[in-house]
Amino acid sequence: MSGTATDPAAGTAVGGTSAAGAEVRPGRFLVRAAGGAAGLTVIAALLGLVRDQAIARLFGASHASDAFLIAWTVPEMAATLLIEDGMALLLVPAFSLALTRRAAGDRTPDPVRALVADTLPRLSAALACAGGLLVWGAPWAVGVLAPGLDDPRLAVDCTRLTAVTVFTFGITGYFSAALRAHGRFLAPAGVYIAYNAGIIGVTLALHSVWGVRAAAAGVAAGSLLMILTLLPTFVRLVPGRGGKRGARGPGPALLGATVLAPVVLFVVSRQSQVFVERFLASSLPDGAISHLNYAQKVAQLPMVLSMMICTVTFPVVARAMAAGDREGARHRVERDLALAGTVVLLGTAAVLGCAPQIVEVLFQRGAFDAADTAATAGVMRVYAFGLLGHTLVGALCRPFFSAGRPTWYPLGAMGAGLLVTTGAGLLLTGPYGVDGIAAANALGISTAAVLMLLGLGTRAVAVRPGAVVLSLARPVAAAAVAAAAGRAATGLVPGPSAGLAAGCLLVPLAFLLTGLALRAPEPLHLLALIRRRFPRGH
Repeated sequence: MSGTATDPAAGTAVGGTSAAGAEVRPGRFLVRAAGGAAGLTVIAALLGLVRDQAIARLFGASHASDAFLIAWTVPEMAATLLIEDGMALLLVPAFSLALTRRAAGDRTPDPVRALVADTLPRLSAALACAGGLLVWGAPWAVGVLAPGLDDPRLAVDCTRLTAVTVFTFGITGYFSAALRAHGRFLAPAGVYIAYNAGIIGVTLALHSVWGVRAAAAGVAAGSLLMILTLLPTFVRLVPGRGGKRGARGPGPALLGATVLAPVVLFVVSRQSQVFVERFLASSLPDGAISHLNYAQKVAQLPMVLSMMICTVTFPVVARAMAAGDREGARHRVERDLALAGTVVLLGTAAVLGCAPQIVEVLFQRGAFDAADTAATAGVMRVYAFGLLGHTLVGALCRPFFSAGRPTWYPLGAMGAGLLVTTGAGLLLTGPYGVDGIAAANALGISTAAVLMLLGLGTRAVAVRPGAVVLSLARPVAAAAVAAAAGRAATGLVPGPSAGLAAGCLLVPLAFLLTGLALRAPEPLHLLALIRRRFPRGH
């Protein structure tokens, strides 16, 4: 693979300028953008751990925490649909096309302003109506999500409080997509810092009065802070004045029902894996939903970091597709899959090697006891086998939708994966409990990833599935060796903190050395990206 600085897709998409207009090398721009966004993502993830630690300490794994996590399904779905995947998959290509038209001299009316004028008011009204309907229908929603609950009233109250995120996350997602298309990644990456800070603050301040309802109120407050984080930058980049009244931009073509439906249904089907998990776990003893949640949140941290690569380069792919640069788009996607897969495989090795120590250090205090640690760590290790599949699905869906043409193939692939998850969950939950639910998740998402990889070349970007598999084979072997080394280290070093420290040192070292021994290029590329992000003399 060639270096980022000579990436043809990067040249097409970024055009050699930063968002402020200063000339920069396209590769350096992407590296700095990814590095800065990844740094804020790490801070947000650490705050997310503090949030989960606070909830675990105050409520443990109990009926109260289960009720909150059922209500948490609303912001989980809203974040996926309205911030990370659905809204981004629709609007980044739309804004990218508008910017391409602006660059080509189409300025009467300004295509970006016309797009905002055409889409934002209608979207806001639709989101407000959807949030209101969820408040009204909260008892029905809880009954569908968790029919096994003995007393659903607490879950209903929490769901009504979290329903505000349908509106606030939608506006956040709209602003984020516009900023990312303009080459601004720091503000969108920082919204989860504000979000988690709001949840933590309200939960700690009001839990003695409202109980677990305080956490749900914190979700609502944090989501409002997300909008305030993005609003100043959005207003500067996309001012409201200057467009002709009633002017229409590229929105109707790119945001019409024929494009909207495949994206929305794909995102819903992807998030439905969580619905299946909580539906199955609601019939297990109290705490099962909480064990699944804590395990999933920690296990998926490596996936969040790996996806920052694809988040930053998605506008690159979208503009390459808009400009007809198919070869540049193919090169960018194959490179992203290899690098994102390598990052998540390193994280997978750490989870497999150090899961009990991670959970004990993070959560075992207050109402969260040793039995909860053992159950959560076991689930986390099972979840880890699906992390590569989750990352590939998240990375592959972007090029499928980057051209702005309706495509139903990702939905079909995700639907097949959901059927595998459901069938395997029904078979495995009885004999294996929460471990069986986690195994079903890993099987289902891996099935969807394989199907999407096989279908991408003929439907969107002409990637070579064989080349992608070969680029990931050696990091998979390195991850297996590193996981074994980490497990051995944590077993030899006494104490959870010391064992975790030993594992965190040994796992990356074993991963890197094994990758070098196998002549895998991706670890070296990651090191090169880090050196480029922090060059000497800066």
